[in-house]
Amino acid sequence: MFENKTIERIENMLDSAMNGEFQESYYDETKLSRLESKWKKYLTTSQMSKKQLDETKKNLEGLISDISHQTKTPMSNLKLYSELLSERLENRDDTTDDDRKLISEIKSQTDKLDFLIMSLTKMSRLESNIIEVKPKTADVVSFVKTVVDSMRVQAKIKNITLRIESSDVKCDACFDSKWTREALSNIIDNAIKYSPNDSTVTISIIPYEIYVAISVKDEGIGVSEEEYTRIFERFYRSEKVSDKEGVGLGLYLTREILQRENGYIKVKSDTGKGSEFIMYLWRG
Repeated sequence: MFENKTIERIENMLDSAMNGEFQESYYDETKLSRLESKWKKYLTTSQMSKKQLDETKKNLEGLISDISHQTKTPMSNLKLYSELLSERLENRDDTTDDDRKLISEIKSQTDKLDFLIMSLTKMSRLESNIIEVKPKTADVVSFVKTVVDSMRVQAKIKNITLRIESSDVKCDACFDSKWTREALSNIIDNAIKYSPNDSTVTISIIPYEIYVAISVKDEGIGVSEEEYTRIFERFYRSEKVSDKEGVGLGLYLTREILQRENGYIKVKSDTGKGSEFIMYLWRG
C-alpha cells in the first residue's frame, strides 16, 4: 500500500512538472519529501535557463535583423555609385583600360561582400532556429525543373548544358520548397563554377523506397577523397579553388537544410574527373 502511494505521488510530481504546474506541497524529513524539494529546485533552475535561452535567442534575432537591415542600404548605394561611375568613365575620352579594370573590380568586390552578408545571415538564422525549415509533401520532378531553369542563364555564360534525367513516374518527397531550392541551387552553382566551358552538368532524379535522390554530376576538377567530409564544414575552401569566388558556406548550408528535413547529402568524385553530389530527400 505504502509503495503504491509513493509511486502515485512521484507520478503526480512528474505530471505536474510536465504541465508546468509543479509546486512543493509540504516539506518534512522523509526521503520522498527531500526528493520533491530537489525536484522543485531542478525545475526552477531549468525554467531560469530556458528563460535566459529564450532571451538570448530573441536578442540574437534582433541583432541579425538589424545587421541585415543596416547593410542593405549601403550595399545598394555601393552598387548604384559603381554603375554611375562606370557610365561617367565610358563617356570620357581619357578613360583607360586600367580605369575600367578598377571599376570592374569595385563591382566584383561589392557583389562578393553582398553575397557574404546574405550567406552569413542565412547561416545565423538557421543555426539559431530563427527560421524553421517546414517540410511538406511535394513533387520532386517539377521542383527540380523549376530550380534548373532558374540556373540556365548562369550556365549559358560558360556554354554549359544543364541536362535533366528523370523517370516519367511522379515521385513525392517531404521537403521545404524554399530552403531546399537554396540547397539544390548551391550544388548546381558549384557544378557550373568548377566545370570547364562547353561541358555538361547532369541532374538526375532517382526514387527509392525511403528517399528520393537528386544527383548533380559535373565534369569539373573533382574532389579528393580526403576532402569528402571537410567540404561540408563552415568556410572550408580547397586550395584547388582558391582562385574562384566563394566563401565556403554553400555546401555547409546545404547539409544543414537537408538534415532539418530528415535528409542528407553525399559526394562521389575522382580528382580531375568531375564530382557527383547526391541530395536525399525523405519521402515521409
